[in-house]
Amino acid sequence: MKYKNVSDEREDSMSGKAVSHRIQSSGQGTTAGVNLPARFPLTFKIGFWLSIVIAVAIVLRRVLALSTPPSRNAPPQLAGLDAYFAAHGVLTYVHILCALAFVLLLPLLFWRRTRNSATLQRAIFPLGVLVGITAYAMSTHAVGGWLERAAVILFNTLFLFALYRAWSFARSGDRPQQQRWMLRAIAILLGIATTRPVMGVFFATSPITRLTPAQFFGIAFWIGFSLNTVVMELWLRTKGNTAFA
Repeated sequence: MKYKNVSDEREDSMSGKAVSHRIQSSGQGTTAGVNLPARFPLTFKIGFWLSIVIAVAIVLRRVLALSTPPSRNAPPQLAGLDAYFAAHGVLTYVHILCALAFVLLLPLLFWRRTRNSATLQRAIFPLGVLVGITAYAMSTHAVGGWLERAAVILFNTLFLFALYRAWSFARSGDRPQQQRWMLRAIAILLGIATTRPVMGVFFATSPITRLTPAQFFGIAFWIGFSLNTVVMELWLRTKGNTAFA
């Protein structure tokens, strides 16, 4: 009986190692993906997809503006913005194309078939770092001056910090914490899409307010990024602890 118990323990130990090896091989516990809880707000899901569409449209519109001659029929304010970004064309291209690749990979973080992909993790984190670094560089030429620059520096730093925390928890295999921090990073990044409707309101009301892009870009950045960051943080603090337990 004693020999049998030792044999059983050895077999259990070997079985446990085999299971652990299979988990590591499949990437579970070391990936960037997020398994959304059943009660994840529907409004968040709708907002996510709308933000993806807006972000892609922003990049495509900017690429079109950079690659074609200026339109003579464009409104003066938009024409001025196009000329501004054209003056920093290389940096703008690097930033928006990295951001486009990052945004297009985001749905894969939630799709059951791809969220545990180690390859996805190896792509998403470096792309996020590139987006953050180029955002710092872009802020030196901020349209909205120091008000916009301050918003970019603050929220870009929060984005990179959240991304680093998600990466470190993914490395240690702490899935609940990794998923929380990944959601924080995604919410902050998509704040750039939230700023666009806000800017649209400012553009539409500019004949009345007489505000120029240099005056309202900073305000729009603070509103858009703050909204995404605060809403996600409130949900994580009230519901996220139990949702990802």
